Amino acid sequence: MTWGPTDQQQGYAAWPPSAAGYEPAPVPGNPTPRPVLRGWVITGLAIIGFGLGALVLGAYYGLTLGVLTSLFAIVLAAIPLTIVIPTFVWLDRYEAEPTKYLVAAFLWGALIAALLAGLLNTSAHVVFSTATDPEQAALATAVFSAPLVEEAAKGLLVVLVWRLRRREFDGITDGMVYAGIVAAGFAFTENIQYLGLAYVEGGEQMLTGVFIARCLVTPFAHPIFTVVFGIGVGVAASSRRGPIRVAAPLIGFVLAVLLHGIWNLAAVTGGQGLVAVFLLVEVPIFLAFIGLIVWARRREGRLIGRYLAPYADAGWLSPAEVHMLSRMGPRRAARVWARQTGGRAALASMRSFQDAASELALLRLRMHHSAADAHALETERRLLDTIVTRRREFTGAPY
Repeated sequence: MTWGPTDQQQGYAAWPPSAAGYEPAPVPGNPTPRPVLRGWVITGLAIIGFGLGALVLGAYYGLTLGVLTSLFAIVLAAIPLTIVIPTFVWLDRYEAEPTKYLVAAFLWGALIAALLAGLLNTSAHVVFSTATDPEQAALATAVFSAPLVEEAAKGLLVVLVWRLRRREFDGITDGMVYAGIVAAGFAFTENIQYLGLAYVEGGEQMLTGVFIARCLVTPFAHPIFTVVFGIGVGVAASSRRGPIRVAAPLIGFVLAVLLHGIWNLAAVTGGQGLVAVFLLVEVPIFLAFIGLIVWARRREGRLIGRYLAPYADAGWLSPAEVHMLSRMGPRRAARVWARQTGGRAALASMRSFQDAASELALLRLRMHHSAADAHALETERRLLDTIVTRRREFTGAPY
C-alpha cells in the first residue's frame, strides 16, 4: 500500500463514525517462524559479542588491577548507576522502550564502546608519543582523541537503534534515553579502571578522592555529553527533511565532543582551572540538563494528549481517557483502579492499554510530519485493535 502525506496524516483517526461496536482483530501476535528465527540469531550474536567483550575486559582488569581490586572497583562503580539509570527510566515512563533494548544499550556502552575506545585511544596515544613527549601525548589523547572516539563509540548505538528499529524510536525523548543509558554503561566500565588504578597507585586516600569526584560529584558527565548527540538523532528521526536529518546528528555530535573535550582539558590540567570549569561550565550545564529532562517528559505528555485527540473525535477513545493518558498522575491512578477492581490481569491490561495509546500518539506524530515508515497504517490499525481489546479486558465488557 502506498499513500501520500494526507493519507498518513489522517489514517484511521479519520474514520467515521464512532468506533463503538468495532470488532478488533486478534491482538496476541502470531509471528511467522522467520521473524522468530531472526530474533534468535540476533540474540545469539548479541550474547556472543557481549560475552567476548566481557571476557576481554575481565582479563584486562584482572591482569592490570588484580581480581580483588577489580571486584571492589566494580562495586564502587555500580553506586552511581543507582542515580543515573533511574533518571532515564523516569524520563521513559510515557512510552517505555523495550527492556531488552535498554539492557543492550547499557551493555553496548559498558563492553563494546569501552573496548573500542580503549583500543583507539591507546593507538592514538602511541601515535602522539612518536611526535611529542609523554606529557603532551597524554594531553592530546585526552582532549582530542578521547572525546571523538568515545562519543562516536557511544553514539553509534543510538544511530543503530534509530536506523534498525525505527518503530521503537519516536524522537527526542527516545534519543535522550538511549544516549543516557549507553553513556551510563560506558561510565561504569571507565570508573572501574579509574577506581582500581587509584587504589593500586595511591591506596585508600586516592581511591576516596576519585570516588567522590567521579561517582558522587559528576556521575552525569558522560550521559550529558552523549544526550546532546541523542537529541540530534531524535530531531532527525522526527523529520523528513534531508538537510535536517543530516545536520541535526552532526551538530549534536560536534557539541557532545566539544563538551567532552572541555571537561577533559580541565581534568588533565587540574588545579584552579578544573574548579573554574566545574563551577562556571559544568554546574550550569548540569542544571540545564536536569531542566531538559523535566521538559522532555512534560513535552511527551503534551504530545500524547494532542495526537490522541483525533482518535477521541472519531470515537476510539473518550476525552477522559485522553486526559488520563497524557498525565502521569492519572495514569498511576488508573493502574491502581485496575488492580483494585480486576486484580493483576486487569492491571496488565491497563498497562498494555496505556503503552499502546502512547505508541499510537507518537506514531501519529510521525505520520503528521510524514516521517512514518511504509507500515504506518498497518501499525496504527494494530494499535487500535490492542486499545479496544485491552479496554474490554480491564472493564470486563463482553466481546
